[in-house]
Amino acid sequence: MTYNLRASAVRVPCSTSNLGSGFDTLGLAMDRYLTASFEPGGSELRLEREGTLAELDAREEDAPEVHVHEGCREDIRDDILVSAFVDALGRDGIEPRGVLRMTSEIPIAKGLGSSVAAVLAGCDLARAVRGLPPDPDEALRTAYAREGHGDNAAPIVLGGLVAVAATLDGLRAIPLPLSDGVGFAYAAPAAGVATEAARDALPAQVPHATAAAMLGHLAALLRGLAEADRDLIAIGIEDHLHVPHRLPLIPGAYNAMGAGHEAGAWAITVSGAGSGLLAFCDPGDAEQVAEGMRMMFAGGDPEAKGCVGFALHPDREGMRRV
Repeated sequence: MTYNLRASAVRVPCSTSNLGSGFDTLGLAMDRYLTASFEPGGSELRLEREGTLAELDAREEDAPEVHVHEGCREDIRDDILVSAFVDALGRDGIEPRGVLRMTSEIPIAKGLGSSVAAVLAGCDLARAVRGLPPDPDEALRTAYAREGHGDNAAPIVLGGLVAVAATLDGLRAIPLPLSDGVGFAYAAPAAGVATEAARDALPAQVPHATAAAMLGHLAALLRGLAEADRDLIAIGIEDHLHVPHRLPLIPGAYNAMGAGHEAGAWAITVSGAGSGLLAFCDPGDAEQVAEGMRMMFAGGDPEAKGCVGFALHPDREGMRRV
């Protein structure tokens, strides 16, 4: 099949995952976005980054090896979004040449699904430039195969609060109710946490009683999020599978959590694999909770570089064309 590539743009939200007792199961799309666009033309594929992506060094040693066509410049071979975009087109024998622009508001390596968002943006942009409609199932399969984080990918694709379940037929995404009465605040220190380090921190085994108790906490969390029940959310966020093992990887986490509770948080947990923290609170308190946690991460310096904090709001649409 022959395609004349067209100028296109896609936008994907960030996502927070795990959500306390929802380890590797729950994810929620939020209103920080990655936008990627392609404009065909020229003799090579060129890349322009803005926002949080501007800080990336595409040649860092731990970046994944990406094989792209000879028209693609060497300095963009390792970009996750480029890889997803070029690989998807390459399956149809297409070598894209033009300008690939991307701008992001999503903090990198701080628990808001930045890498999964990049994969999904690249996949859908590859369909958009060929004039093809979105394919949520394909996008979810691709992201899960590349990144292994279905609890991040599913809410980015579908929007809202989503659970994932592995089945013999693949990953099943299950949209869940979420009350507008639940507010969210996010903060992170300057340092990020590599997903590999966060995984390595987990124990190989946990007692049967611990795993069973977390099922009860998960039931409380789902009901609490659906009804904005702060007591049930507090129960549901209490976790013994991953949070106690990952908090020590986050500099200043315990103090930041204390500041968040003082500012009005109902419950606080690690966002994704960290280093960000996610607080649940009254929507009207979200800004002050985020600022309280951020200031503690910053050591009281309002100008401290790299520390971030802001209120988040659920994105209920998910991945979309711009």
